[in-house]
Amino acid sequence: MTDSQRSPVPPPPARRFYPQLEGLRAVASLGVLTTHVAFQTAATTWPVVGEVLGRLDLAVALFFALSGFLLWRPYASAARGDRTRADAQPPNVRRYLRHRFVRIWPAYALVVVVVLLLLPQARGASATVWLANLTLTQVFVPLTLAPGLTQMWSLSVEVAFYLLLPLIGLALRKVCGARAHRRIPIIIAVAVVSLGWTWVTRLMVLPAGVEARNWVPGYLSWFAVGLVLAEVMAALSAGAISTGSQAVRIAANRPLMFAVFVAAYALACTPIAGPVGLGDMTHMTYLVKMLLGAIASAAVLAPLVLAPVTDERARFRFLDSRPMNALGRWSYGIFIWHLAVLSVVFGLFGIPMFSGHFWQVWLLTVVLTVAVSAASYAFVEEPLRAALKRSEGKIPDQTATATATSANA
Repeated sequence: MTDSQRSPVPPPPARRFYPQLEGLRAVASLGVLTTHVAFQTAATTWPVVGEVLGRLDLAVALFFALSGFLLWRPYASAARGDRTRADAQPPNVRRYLRHRFVRIWPAYALVVVVVLLLLPQARGASATVWLANLTLTQVFVPLTLAPGLTQMWSLSVEVAFYLLLPLIGLALRKVCGARAHRRIPIIIAVAVVSLGWTWVTRLMVLPAGVEARNWVPGYLSWFAVGLVLAEVMAALSAGAISTGSQAVRIAANRPLMFAVFVAAYALACTPIAGPVGLGDMTHMTYLVKMLLGAIASAAVLAPLVLAPVTDERARFRFLDSRPMNALGRWSYGIFIWHLAVLSVVFGLFGIPMFSGHFWQVWLLTVVLTVAVSAASYAFVEEPLRAALKRSEGKIPDQTATATATSANA
């Protein structure tokens, strides 16, 4: 039977809320926490296991891919003329930026103030350090990554992507309707070109302490993973791509994608992706790490968004569980608080840094960080989000929560 003789596969209904992505966000935030604990307890020096723990910094690739997917969906749906989605139009830029600000900055600013005022290693910071951290510009200002806040370089990249996203939408605004099929190749082409950013940075004359590789152009390949998946989902919803297509079924195949992830992650743990931790990277090792991070994040994220489309029975019991969904809601707090908590754990329990005790330090850091993060969500993040919704005349619900909490860095 030819393709033309088969019964057409109806397009799947549009989805706004992916509960499994809440659980994935929890996994990513705990991955970042774990790699920092491993480094500061010298666990990264262990044979084999040390490389595996140290390369959990690729959890940042998951965060960036999630941001790309969740924030690009309205643009992708609008380009396909998808009328099944209530938000299938490019977002109002002012409203979009207002929501991003409320989602990110208040809770983050609280961490900055607490750390710079109370953490012994960070007290006495200069006005420049304060200003750079409060404005999330520390990747552009020399030597402003303060103790307890060094992980915020990725949040700075994330915020730069938030500002860039409407410009990307504007650049692709005419690639729509009958020409919408060109959007995915264009995004992939830009991602491939961005892999050469490492060579561009060597042509720049920058102050000591500023690393241009940590600017958003260097990570466009990771964000692009999410943009491509958002375009695929929009095409599926509009009927431009069949759920039975081979490419969709391959990307939705969990065992196959798990094998791809394991292979990519294993390669990332070898010297071809550079040293784990703070070692210097060559142009090629940086490129390989970016490429493997994109592949690994795509292999994790694609089945989570595509499997429910190709198989209505698809379930992600672990990621969909109540504990993982709760940790997902608190994941932003876990990310922004964990290094400060880790510093306190060493001092509070009398454990010298780089002296081992990985599991003890990890457990204490997780327990205390989750407690602080739950409080941050309950008393800062959620009340402010709800207040913003009320000011806009909208009542917060689960779907709105999913949209508002679209991505953590």
